[in-house]
Amino acid sequence: MKYTIHHEEVVYNGFLQIKKAQITHDRFHHQEPISYDREVLDKGDCIAVLLFEKDTNCIILIKQFRYPTVKHTTGWFVELPAGAIEDNEDPKNAAYREVEEETGYTVAELEHIQTFYATPGSSTERMFLFYGEVTTSDKEAAGGGASYEDEDIEIVKLPVAEIPHLLQSHTLPDAKTIIALQWFLMQNKLKF
Repeated sequence: MKYTIHHEEVVYNGFLQIKKAQITHDRFHHQEPISYDREVLDKGDCIAVLLFEKDTNCIILIKQFRYPTVKHTTGWFVELPAGAIEDNEDPKNAAYREVEEETGYTVAELEHIQTFYATPGSSTERMFLFYGEVTTSDKEAAGGGASYEDEDIEIVKLPVAEIPHLLQSHTLPDAKTIIALQWFLMQNKLKF
């Protein structure tokens, strides 16, 4: 199956970038291709890290205000530490940097879990999901976010025993965090 992007242009360039394209592609069950215009949020790639604090048996999460969620939530969102990959930055290096900026922990080793698109119908953003283990002695800075980005982040410790209840309660609306916590359960890393 083939596709053609006839024209693509940036129609908005602010905190986020939006592109508009004219596309033609083959159909599954028709001989004639289909053509249409689409807008896409061209955000770039990002990382997220599932951080397990071994000596407290807790997952390290963060809480911050997320404006796009206010239509359906209070806006204060609990999620994995995450952030954008800067130009030409290796995803794993971005993950180390974001963990330190947002949580204050220095993690020795990260394991790549998965790379995925959260909203492939409207965004180019790929997320690289990592797993790392720390102890309380690995917290070497305050965390709370990068001062140059004016972030305001609070650290939340989730006891691993509460993960099943949290997932079953449907009170955690963040996809990357749900994916990571389910992965954690599947890996039998929980010790009850």
